[in-house]
Amino acid sequence: MIQMKKFKMPNAIVILFGIIVIMTVLTWIVPAGNFERVKNAETGITVVNAASFRLADERTPVGPFEMFLCIQKGFVESGSIIFLIFFAYFCVYTVTKTGSLHAAINVLLKKLQGRETTVIVIFMILFSLAGSTYGEWDTVYGLVPIFVGIAIAMGYDALVGLAMSGMAVGIGFASATTNPFTIGIAQAIAELPIFSGILFRLVVLAAFTAIGIWWTLRYAKRVKRDPKSSYVYGVDMGVLEIDRSSLEKHPFTAKRKFTILLLFATIIFIVFATLKLGWYLDEMSAVFLFSGFIISLLWKMPPDEITDNLIFTCCDIIIGALIVGMSRSIMVVLAKGNILDTIIYGMYQPLQYMPKWLAAEGMLIFQNIMNLFIPSGSGQAAAVMPIMIPLSDLVGLNRQIAILAYQFGDGYSNLFWPVGGIIIMAAISRVPIGKWYKFFTPLFGIMLLMEAAFIALAVAIGYGPF
Repeated sequence: MIQMKKFKMPNAIVILFGIIVIMTVLTWIVPAGNFERVKNAETGITVVNAASFRLADERTPVGPFEMFLCIQKGFVESGSIIFLIFFAYFCVYTVTKTGSLHAAINVLLKKLQGRETTVIVIFMILFSLAGSTYGEWDTVYGLVPIFVGIAIAMGYDALVGLAMSGMAVGIGFASATTNPFTIGIAQAIAELPIFSGILFRLVVLAAFTAIGIWWTLRYAKRVKRDPKSSYVYGVDMGVLEIDRSSLEKHPFTAKRKFTILLLFATIIFIVFATLKLGWYLDEMSAVFLFSGFIISLLWKMPPDEITDNLIFTCCDIIIGALIVGMSRSIMVVLAKGNILDTIIYGMYQPLQYMPKWLAAEGMLIFQNIMNLFIPSGSGQAAAVMPIMIPLSDLVGLNRQIAILAYQFGDGYSNLFWPVGGIIIMAAISRVPIGKWYKFFTPLFGIMLLMEAAFIALAVAIGYGPF
């Protein structure tokens, strides 16, 4: 009798390379086409002209060698994110090496003895609010390792730490109340008052945050009862593994308190500078590198040790950097083949012939699919909102509902598609992507049903126009 081999989920890089190959093949099948891009003088946002789509005179398919050139360009174009990951991890590792993180976690756990689930709930709410309000996303890369360590020290596993931080931010980012990178841009394009319709979105935020917390607590309690039931049981967590018994070896001295204060000051300053000074990835990377260097000097680490720490962290987190570059390469292939606009145009054409309730759900479905091609929230708003807004007017939907469909489709699937930020967070937290899917896929199914229900409710109550 022939035995069937058990399916094994490929690693993240193999999955991304497979997607790159598929997109390369599509450049030979899908006709090349373009929308004209115009810059709105009032908002400064460059968007597509929805009525301007034209097929190109010639196709520009991507050949096999060109595909590898696109991968190289993908790494170059994503350099800012790659260095952010390197330097943020260096900063966190430096703090960990001083024993300051162990000492701080020990104090936290002592104060919350027997109330570990409270820690999960509090931080998930805080991270969700951060994603929903000021659009927290990239900065969380530097925090994920910390919360993985906290979760393991509390008797849980890395998946719980990733859910506490990365997943919670993703839920908040998608349940956007005042997120300037999604709702802000989309409403500006739709010519709606900025952040209008916030009460409905607050209900959405509460509902999705609650379901995320419930799902995480449900899994965490199971792992607490039986550590072998963990999906990542036996996976080497490396420097992220914090043994509860080792925490007592690190007293929370004044020097260690000051070190933790510097770490939090770094994060707070990055958030402030991003919102108020217009800083972004390059400046964020420099701040993390500077902070790691200052903490190293505070602990009188010799130059050789500082550079060894930097080299070690770059080697330890290289998988995350490779994933970022591979993810970006997908967009480079689509741009080289000149087929992204054709895909966008083709996907939205059927919606104009549907009744409005079905068109609203169709927008949701298509936005979830579109996030595979354009994982950037602001980039997706600029690319698809100028098409969705006229369509919503055509079928009699309030523009606010079209924005809600965009918000849902762009956001929650960031935690599912292998081109979204979750694949980077999983790599940083040493969670194999197959284990993440085992944990998250059922929850994502629930979220899809919730998205469809909220869209139906929005149509039923005439959500909008302001």
